[in-house]
Amino acid sequence: MDSFDTLTVAINAWRKQGYLEDFELRENKLICLGNKLSISHNEFKVDKYYRFEGETDPSDESILYAISSSVYGLKGLLVSAYGIYADTIGDMLEKLKIR
Repeated sequence: MDSFDTLTVAINAWRKQGYLEDFELRENKLICLGNKLSISHNEFKVDKYYRFEGETDPSDESILYAISSSVYGLKGLLVSAYGIYADTIGDMLEKLKIR
C-alpha cells in the first residue's frame, strides 16, 4: 500500500508508474485533458486511489485516483474533492466510490 505525505508526492510517484494523462470529471463523463477524449463510466477502471485528509482545513480533503482505460489505451490521474466539497455527478461518482 502506498503512503504519501502530500498530493504532489503522490502524483509524481504514480506518474513514474505510467499514469501520465490528466483526467477531469465533467457532465457525467471523464475527460482526458490531453486529447479532449470523453470516457463513459463503463470504459475505465479505478486501479487505485489515495485519500488525503486535511487535519485543520476541510478544503484540503481530496482523493487521487489512478485510472486506466483498456478501451482507449490510457492511464492517468484524477484529483477530486470529497466531503462537503465533492461533486455530485451520478454514475461517475458511483464508479469512483470507495468501497
